Amino acid sequence: MKHLLSATVLTLLLAGPALADPNVGFDRFDFRADHRSGPIAGGLWYPVGRATYTGLVGESMIFQPVEAYVGAAFPEGDLPLIVVSHGSGSSIDGTAWLSAALAERGAIVVVMNHPGTTTGDSSPRRTARLAERAADMGAALDHVLSDPEIAQHIDRERITALGFSLGGSTVMGLAGLRLDPDAYRAYCERFGETAQDCLFLMRGGVDFDNLPPEFSADMSDPRFTSIVAVDPGYTYAAIPESAAEIDVPVQIVSLGDDFPWFATDVRTQGSGLIDMLPNVEHAVIPNAWHYSFLPTCKPNAGQLLIEEGEDPICDDPEDWDRGAAHAASVEAIAQFLNLSAR
Repeated sequence: MKHLLSATVLTLLLAGPALADPNVGFDRFDFRADHRSGPIAGGLWYPVGRATYTGLVGESMIFQPVEAYVGAAFPEGDLPLIVVSHGSGSSIDGTAWLSAALAERGAIVVVMNHPGTTTGDSSPRRTARLAERAADMGAALDHVLSDPEIAQHIDRERITALGFSLGGSTVMGLAGLRLDPDAYRAYCERFGETAQDCLFLMRGGVDFDNLPPEFSADMSDPRFTSIVAVDPGYTYAAIPESAAEIDVPVQIVSLGDDFPWFATDVRTQGSGLIDMLPNVEHAVIPNAWHYSFLPTCKPNAGQLLIEEGEDPICDDPEDWDRGAAHAASVEAIAQFLNLSAR
């Protein structure tokens, strides 16, 4: 996305009394990480123990917001924790629909804005520094585990890293997947601009002969007990030996059975990542495509994007419904993580 979404209203707006009561709570926080020069914006979704006042998360000219009780009390008991990594150019608000749905299923969900790859601050050169994003997630986990008000509600045996697109690449790194820069260079030389990930990096002048060390670093974090990667990128560079050593359960979610996005095809005829992993569940969401994992668009948002020359992120294939893709994705993830509606 270009300037239009960078102007998205990212503030929390008080909701009017006519809106229905939400089912989840939401709060914002900042946290520090040694590899970042400033604080990282974070957020927390969770089941409600006691209601407060309602607010909207993710309000913008393009996307429908999600309603939540702001700063509500937690419920009693230990809850599974899910740490979410957004896709390239997205944000805390871009993952609101997913995070709220998982919170409705009984999980605490931690979200964050990855500096350098978030809304209004999305650089191709910084996109290749994957280890920085993985370290963001580790720092966010440090924060909530050290906060006594949050930590007392976390089941430390059920901590999941979940990511979409570039976020999917990030969480696979947390699982222990390593990337081969030479293999990635060869992939981009072979497919060029037909591969969406290579095209984005090319537009930023990324030197494929000198990818940063953060691209291929060891990013593993054993505190994560399961991994969910939705349409992960960079998998054509996956080192098979590292994939074979991943010992936590992994779910790969593919958006669409036609695989219109070449860069995220993990099948045998694609990158073959599915064949490399020893403990993997592959969930395919039919009648979906890569942009189906973005929030639901407002009426006329697609036309507004055309007029502004933006990416067609509101365009769903004919007769396909983004809401149905969302529901199917949440159901698949919830089943894998043994979540149930509270």
